[in-house]
Amino acid sequence: MSCIQLGGACELEFKANTFEEIAQLSKQHGMEMFKAQDEAHLAAMEKMQALMQNPDEMTQWFESKRAEFNALPTD
Repeated sequence: MSCIQLGGACELEFKANTFEEIAQLSKQHGMEMFKAQDEAHLAAMEKMQALMQNPDEMTQWFESKRAEFNALPTD
């Protein structure tokens, strides 16, 4: 899955065996982009923070991303 597919701002691809692993890779990338003060990623982070204000919406978003990950073909 790409950074954009996971709520980010770039086309960097993450590959993992589980959704939890891919979420962790995305989180690490986000922290790197935060440290770099990358404007596009900071804007994406603001949108995610707004989403997190509503736990039901955040759960729904998270589960939709899990379903998207699970639907991807395996290598």
